[in-house]
Amino acid sequence: MDPLSTALIILAAILVVLASGIWIYVGLILVATFSLMVLGDMPIDRIMNIYGSIVLRSAGSWELAAIPLFVWLGELILKTDISIRIFRGLGPFVRMLPGGLIHSNIFGCTIFSAICGSSAATTATVGKITITELGKKNYRRSLVLGSLAGSGSLGLLIPPSIVMIVYGVLAEVPIDRLFAAGVLPGLFITGVFSAYVGICCLVSGDREKPVAGETSPPQTEPDVPDGYGLLDSLRDLAPIIVIITLVLGSIYTGIATPSEAAGIGMLCVLALTVVTRTLTWEIFHSSLMSTLHTSIMIFTVVIAASLISTALGYLHIPADLANFIVDADISPGQFILLTSIFFIFLGMILDGVSIIVMTLPILFSIVQNLGIDPIWFGIYLVIMVEVGQITPPVGFNLMIIHAIDGVPISRMALYALPFCFLMCASVAVFYFAPNIVLYLPNILFN
Repeated sequence: MDPLSTALIILAAILVVLASGIWIYVGLILVATFSLMVLGDMPIDRIMNIYGSIVLRSAGSWELAAIPLFVWLGELILKTDISIRIFRGLGPFVRMLPGGLIHSNIFGCTIFSAICGSSAATTATVGKITITELGKKNYRRSLVLGSLAGSGSLGLLIPPSIVMIVYGVLAEVPIDRLFAAGVLPGLFITGVFSAYVGICCLVSGDREKPVAGETSPPQTEPDVPDGYGLLDSLRDLAPIIVIITLVLGSIYTGIATPSEAAGIGMLCVLALTVVTRTLTWEIFHSSLMSTLHTSIMIFTVVIAASLISTALGYLHIPADLANFIVDADISPGQFILLTSIFFIFLGMILDGVSIIVMTLPILFSIVQNLGIDPIWFGIYLVIMVEVGQITPPVGFNLMIIHAIDGVPISRMALYALPFCFLMCASVAVFYFAPNIVLYLPNILFN
């Protein structure tokens, strides 16, 4: 059987077991076992011996230690008033832009992305604050919700990023270089989103409008003290800026590994919640339990991905498929275009971590054979996963906003569609100008 047919059979088997509704990691393990037994003609006792060593190696990866720390960091921000302070601080700055407070969605998500590394936590935290407040000021609903969905996905791209850690572990790519590579593309997409919102508001004449019964637009948010100015804004934003600087600065200067930097960030946020007297035993306990559930889910999927990657390796599928692609004389551009369509399809039915662990074992050998930089490909893959976060029917950001606001998923998908196009257009820019992605890692790590 040719490698393409074998790969398609395994991919179809993965989709079938996932469609059955069973847990993702169980489905991946079943497909790996089926592949080795049926396609590789391997006895079950040998398969179990292989699995034992793979599980111990994957579970003992030091890089994965950063994941629960970043998740816990995001949970604390979600459950305390740190998020409110950030948006209170952003208010005086974003009011100066066309579109006003709608930009608080974009810049707020960007700041949160640089703290917790989770798209779901970013979207939920920002959405709980901005949807209600922007609704009171009669901003256009489609721009408010669409910008939140698109910007919330930046939690995967702007470092620190949990998805980047998973990619780095599976592809054996330095995570600190991935983090550095995500900075400029993340800021670029943030600027594109902000420019789009500003242009839309200038063209349509959208601006903050008074709520019914008011004679003039409100000048401050309900929780903003009288006389709140730029210095007060900086005072609210300063602790978060310091934390971001400590976490990312310690990584880029080589002082700390990503896992150690995650510990630094976690201690800083924990200290901030104590100093501001927002940390209670209930918040501490619930944030730990949420972190435990999320981290276990990610770890089990990563371990299952290592098993299926090993199974594919024993069947020689990645190497054979890579040779097949090279012999077919497909250019890197054609490969990126085809995989983009494929990832958009997968994004409709799978979450980001699942997409990476399912496809990377097959695609990474092809990437290497085509001469595509693995750092660049990692950023590209993360952006395509972001697109999947806002495409129906399983767009997790859409579901989060639906849970907060009650807007139908189909309508929410239409609101997010322009931001999908903007991210895809950004990928094209990064393909033709790869230095946007590679400049920082090349400068920082020579």
